[in-house]
Amino acid sequence: MNSETVEVREVSPGYGFTAEKPTEPFGYKQTEVGVIPEDWSVLTVGVLNPFVTSGSRGWAQYYSKFGDLFVRITNMSRENVHLDLTDTRFVSVPNIGQEGDRTSLARGDLLISITADIGIIGYIDESVPLPAYINQHIALVRFPSEIVCSKFVALFLAFGEGQKRFHAITDQGAKAGINLKTVRELPLALPPTLKEQRAIATALSDVDALLEELDRLIAKKHDIKQATMQQLLTGQTRLPGFEGEWEEAQLGELCSFHKGKGLPKSSLDAYGRYECIHYGELFTQYGVEIRKTISRTSTRGDKFLSVANDVLMPTSDVTPSGLAKASCIKSDKVVLGGDILVIRADPHTLNGTFLSYIIRNDDDQVLRLVTGTTVYHLYGSDMRKFTLRIPGVREQNEIVKALLAMGDEVEAIKQRRAKTVVLKQSMMQELLTGRTRLKVAEQNSEFLC
Repeated sequence: MNSETVEVREVSPGYGFTAEKPTEPFGYKQTEVGVIPEDWSVLTVGVLNPFVTSGSRGWAQYYSKFGDLFVRITNMSRENVHLDLTDTRFVSVPNIGQEGDRTSLARGDLLISITADIGIIGYIDESVPLPAYINQHIALVRFPSEIVCSKFVALFLAFGEGQKRFHAITDQGAKAGINLKTVRELPLALPPTLKEQRAIATALSDVDALLEELDRLIAKKHDIKQATMQQLLTGQTRLPGFEGEWEEAQLGELCSFHKGKGLPKSSLDAYGRYECIHYGELFTQYGVEIRKTISRTSTRGDKFLSVANDVLMPTSDVTPSGLAKASCIKSDKVVLGGDILVIRADPHTLNGTFLSYIIRNDDDQVLRLVTGTTVYHLYGSDMRKFTLRIPGVREQNEIVKALLAMGDEVEAIKQRRAKTVVLKQSMMQELLTGRTRLKVAEQNSEFLC
């Protein structure tokens, strides 16, 4: 037998095994509600010893034009936790009694929709008039204010990880609904101190306040624009430097009428060579003026092409009110699809955008020209009869400039609001998961919880 010595060597480091590194960053932990800071706790709603109940049936007999607020799911929104009281119902109950006391709301209450569209969260703040009551489709959760900030809990359940439990229940396929036991079992991730909970709730509420302020500003600017439009388009108010009578005419005396051709949706091509407009886009994509088209097609062939200053209107819809749309296109040679009525005027006589404003502002007259029962139609022969009063083209141009400037101002505020919504989403993702921590040592939050 060969007695050679066998040398045993160490295993190459390349074949070694290394422990998998944890995916959570230092100071964080993985929980059933996601990754949260190590000093945050995961608790269920019931552990916090809240009062939990739901509304009662049979309130319809107490409905009245005046009385106490009666909160329904329609007053709750997925956009934020504040109640929407634009569509309110009231109840007048002569003797409230124990049942009324049980379902009566208080400041700081948390509301959860528990039937149909489950998981919509509401919060009762100072904007909600009291006394107020809830119906049987809503659960009420009232936390001890010395234990937890209920506004923080409302925000946690309304967004992000808090909604996953509701989605899981909805995805089960059974009739959507949860009971109060399930409400008590909802998991929460809580910062260690009331002060931090309140600071987070206050920060997010400040963003909500900004959004509400922007909504009010948009509504105000819109109302001013509508009033100004009514004054300028009828000649009740004249811009400085203009005077004289306006001419009254039928549209058929001022314009020629045409119709687009073909262009089914199947012919739309995001990489197509030619700009085009499908008639359906006039309902949803374009306003009074078309400065830039959104669709393209690869074939132009015998298609009908636009001339700058053309006014475009849809010619068929399932509702007559949808046909009172008019948009002035500012570009030549755009392919115009079938079911588009093209109103063509000499720009030295009639500003197309001015005409679009006139048509949209006088939708009642357009509706009188519409024909049909199941599907409604508007033809060039109908719009020829449309009557209008117009000033000289120079005054038309100045009116258009004024109204477009007001519209651009409203649009700028809307864009600012959209950016604020994105900011809020980012803040919620950071603050409600503890990815970003607020310095609260020197804060003295008076937030109601």
